[in-house]
Amino acid sequence: MNTLRSALTCWMTVLLLMGCSSPPVPPEWQSNALASLKSFTQAYLTGNTRLAELDFAAVRHDIASTGRSDLSARAELVRCAVRSASLAFDDCPAYQALALDAQPPERAYAAFLSGQWSGLDSALLAPHYRAVVQAGPEKTALLQALPDPLARLVAASVLLKKGLIGPADIQVALDTASAQGWRRPLLAWLGVQHQRATAAGDLEAASALQRRIDLVLSAL
Repeated sequence: MNTLRSALTCWMTVLLLMGCSSPPVPPEWQSNALASLKSFTQAYLTGNTRLAELDFAAVRHDIASTGRSDLSARAELVRCAVRSASLAFDDCPAYQALALDAQPPERAYAAFLSGQWSGLDSALLAPHYRAVVQAGPEKTALLQALPDPLARLVAASVLLKKGLIGPADIQVALDTASAQGWRRPLLAWLGVQHQRATAAGDLEAASALQRRIDLVLSAL
């Protein structure tokens, strides 16, 4: 599977089995689905829940017109990955309902997102995710090296889920969300830092983080 958002339209095109190599003019359903996926991603990350839901409903509608449940499964993985970047974890039930028709790379990616790495064939993952799975305890350099901000947040979220994340990794994720102006993941990662500062008794840091949280909330 290609990168999560490196040339977002290109990646989503790969998910929908069209590739990135100057193909013929795509059918209308595909153009519409790709546009809606891109809009969904931006709307969700910036905190516009209503628009994100409408956009993804349009994605489902367009892909359903093909009768391709494998494509629907791939689109649901996009949604799960985008949500996980904001630490909105679930079992990705919409994907699970279609998992029997998913292809091996998508099944591997679903396992990666869920943190179920036992028996995972990392060769089926994109190279950067493969590196995260295969690396030792030090993950910060890997996260920082990821050129795509959304892929960076997704990888960080999986490390958090698995309990493999450290303070430096959290800071990478927080700085990434802040630089992109993505309010939803920014609030999530600020919340992680605030919780840790409070647990450590660092009231000064917790207070500073709360001020940042309040500022982001004021923009919603």
